[in-house]
Amino acid sequence: MPVIDLNADLGEGVTDDDGLLAVVTSANVACGYHAGDKPTMRRVCAQAVAGGVAIGAQVSYDDRPHFGRVARDVAPDVLAAQVADQVAMLAEAAAAAGGTVGYLKPHGALYNRVVHDEEQARAVLAGSGTLPVLGLPGGALLRVAEAAGRVVHREGFPDRGYTPEGTLVPRGEPGALVEDPAEIAARAVALAEAGGLSSVCVHGDSPGAVEAATRVRAALVDAGFTLRAFAVAP
Repeated sequence: MPVIDLNADLGEGVTDDDGLLAVVTSANVACGYHAGDKPTMRRVCAQAVAGGVAIGAQVSYDDRPHFGRVARDVAPDVLAAQVADQVAMLAEAAAAAGGTVGYLKPHGALYNRVVHDEEQARAVLAGSGTLPVLGLPGGALLRVAEAAGRVVHREGFPDRGYTPEGTLVPRGEPGALVEDPAEIAARAVALAEAGGLSSVCVHGDSPGAVEAATRVRAALVDAGFTLRAFAVAP
């Protein structure tokens, strides 16, 4: 049977972490720079370990006021140090729960920036050790990581609109968000069946995130997929 992962953003203080952890196979945990804090990281990691959900470091620009969704020009050495700090904080929380950080995924504006900015992509990689990297197909982050011998995983977004170039439609523009759970589920199956992806992502900060993730999981199973984390689950 074909295998696919289902990931979502957790620990951001704006969604039902418990509900999502019962559905997803990978958790992108906020590392304190755009949202979250150490107690939240410890709680989410403990629940992820208990449920066999893989833990990923969701690193961001240092920008809590804007939830990490405003592009910033950060010097490469500073960005690398910020990424390293975030990974270290989450690794400590995961270890306390008996788990490990299994992969890296940028958040928000940083995610979009490293699709085309090789300098910032290299800084993110420099700060994240040898962690496998989850990102957008065709982007600079995965291209540079793969060239450096890093393990890479490609993901699709059933709850986001795409541009003709294959990048995500910026938030705030028409067509950026898909909100109907049935449509999100159908799009997830189409993305998985198209091949080339390790994971599909449902954004955890959406009001209907748990319902959407539940519908996505059910639709993928009905389509013949086995849901399994691409990274080693704790």
